[in-house]
Amino acid sequence: MNNLKVKDHSVSGEEFHLVENRNYGFLETQPQPALNKLSNYYESEDYISHTDAKRSLFEKAYHVVRSISLKRKLKLIYSFNSENKTLLDIGCGTGDFLQLAKQNSWSICGIEPNEKARSIANEKTANAVFNSNKLSELKPHSFDVITLWHVLEHLPNLEAQVSTLKRLLKQNGTLVVAVPNYKSFDAQIYQSNWAAYDVPRHLWHFSKLSISKLFKAQQMKVVKTLPMLFDAYYVCLLSEKYKSGKMNVLKSLWTGFRSNLKAKRTKEYSSLIYVIKND
Repeated sequence: MNNLKVKDHSVSGEEFHLVENRNYGFLETQPQPALNKLSNYYESEDYISHTDAKRSLFEKAYHVVRSISLKRKLKLIYSFNSENKTLLDIGCGTGDFLQLAKQNSWSICGIEPNEKARSIANEKTANAVFNSNKLSELKPHSFDVITLWHVLEHLPNLEAQVSTLKRLLKQNGTLVVAVPNYKSFDAQIYQSNWAAYDVPRHLWHFSKLSISKLFKAQQMKVVKTLPMLFDAYYVCLLSEKYKSGKMNVLKSLWTGFRSNLKAKRTKEYSSLIYVIKND
C-alpha cells in the first residue's frame, strides 16, 4: 500500500492520502492539519470518547463494552508487579480508567487536551487530569506505568512524543500502547472505508513491525502483544456505515468475527495492545 485516498466521514468530508513512511513502515496521513487547526476535526457530538452520552443503542453498547474493557485494562497493569503503582494515562478522555485505577490504590495522573472531556474527567478523579502542557512539567522517570489507549495515532510530532514517554517512564517501568492495525483482515476488507483510519484525527497508522521499529529507535522493546477483540466489531459497524450509508449490523458482526478468527492464526487483530519496556 503506497497511497490510499481516505475520506473524513465524521466531520469535514475532506479527503486525505495515506503514504508509507520509509523509515518505520507506518502510514502517514497527508496533508496533516496545522496544529492550530487540528482541534477543529474533533468538533463532533459523535466523537464518543469525549462524552459520557448514552443517546442511542450504539452508544449504550459502546459503554457496556467500555466497562468490560476497563476491568481488563486494570488487570493488565496489575500484572506488571509494580510496587509503587504510579500511573500516567495520556489521552484519558472522560477519565473512567483513571477513576478505576484510583479506586484500586493507584496514584494517578492524566493528560487530556479536550477541555470538555478533561472537565468530566476531573470530576471523577479529584482534579488529577491536565492539559498537554503538563507533560513538560512532570519529573523524569516518575511513572511505573504509562498508558495510551488509542492515543498514539493522534499525536503530532511522533518521534518527540516517544522520546517524552521514555523520559517519564521509570527504568523498570512499563509502557502500554493500544492502536489500530492496518494489516488486519477488516482493514483489508474495507480498504478506504475502514473506520479506524479516521483521518485526519489519526495522523499515523501502525503495523506490528512499524511499532517495533519506532520504539527501538528510542532503545525500547515490545515484549508482549495482546488483542483487543471488541474493536473489530466496533470498527466494522462504522466501516459498513461509511461504505453503504447504514451499519448492516449482521454483516458487520460477521466481518468482525471473521477478522478475529483469522487473527488467531496471523495475530493481525483489528487493534493491538503493545507492552513495551526500556531495552
